[in-house]
Amino acid sequence: MSRQSLRYAVLAAITTVLAFTVAFPGSPVRSAPHRSSAAAPIRIMPLGDSITAGPGCWRALLWNQLRTAGYSNIDFVGSTSDGGSCNYGFSYDADHEGHGGFSAVGIADNNQLPPWLNAARPDVVVMHLGTNDLWGGWQSMDTILAAFTKLVGQMRANNSSMRIVVSQIIPHHGCDTCPADTVTLNNRIPGWAAGLTTAQSPIVVVDQWTGFDAATDTGDGVHPNDSGFRKMADRFQPALARVLGGTVPPTPTPGPTLSVTPAPSPSTPPPGIGRCTATYRTVSQWAGGFQGEVSVRNDTAAATTAWTATVSLGSGRQVTQSWNATVTQSGATATARNLGWNGGLAPGGSTSFGFLASSTGDNPAPVVGCTVG
Repeated sequence: MSRQSLRYAVLAAITTVLAFTVAFPGSPVRSAPHRSSAAAPIRIMPLGDSITAGPGCWRALLWNQLRTAGYSNIDFVGSTSDGGSCNYGFSYDADHEGHGGFSAVGIADNNQLPPWLNAARPDVVVMHLGTNDLWGGWQSMDTILAAFTKLVGQMRANNSSMRIVVSQIIPHHGCDTCPADTVTLNNRIPGWAAGLTTAQSPIVVVDQWTGFDAATDTGDGVHPNDSGFRKMADRFQPALARVLGGTVPPTPTPGPTLSVTPAPSPSTPPPGIGRCTATYRTVSQWAGGFQGEVSVRNDTAAATTAWTATVSLGSGRQVTQSWNATVTQSGATATARNLGWNGGLAPGGSTSFGFLASSTGDNPAPVVGCTVG
């Protein structure tokens, strides 16, 4: 080695030693720990039956809505996937826990949820369950809600801070008793949720029933078509966005304590196309609202094909949901007209419809009337 090369080698060695001495005086050399500023994604489990599973395209639309709104750090989770079969022109997270033909009671009785939770580790569960429980009226409402309660308990056992979004399910016309039973179940869900929700693990109820038309928003009276999927996503998105943002939306419900007024109050039949009697009863009431039911009886000697009922609610009260009739409101008066399947009444025959209404004060019984034709 030449003298000049030797000089460069010595200088390089001294420089290296000095560098280590300055950087780590008196200490061994260690690599710095890796730190990531990115928060873990929020894991969201869509839970349900075939309305969620096959193809369940409300999930794709909901994913896209959330991402478009800026919620980029989310992860849909579950043991199954639709394989990206919802062709909306955008990519989405296809994972979910939807299982065709499954019921809430079956999932609860067979303890199927805990292993799904253990595998997916969700922070949020979005649940649309109960449709299969209502088929043929084979499960009582108490049994279905007991299953819901058990599922919530299993969710909280997996994650004590689980945020739970529960649906008032879409209309169900799969059997003769299904439409009315769907309404009954949906009416009980808010009070059930209010009784179980906690600050640490809130239960948020999303109304998927109101505004959903089984005739136009499903292909078979049960499973949503494209317009149905869009309506479902539109209902889920604002509630889920607020849950993700840390602000839990208020449960749009009565409280858990309901008072029942069993005595009906018949009205005087008004003049009209035909004679009939309308009878009203308050099914339940709470601070800020009530549930009412109106029965319409054909008092003529001939069969009728249509009926109309009026409900004079008084000031400060507004119908928010109805079933078994098309209800519109102008001022303090709501007008109900029959649906296609319940307009025909034999002589002496009757039918009924129900509604929910908000109120700002006391709930005196409305004055009701009807005509048949």
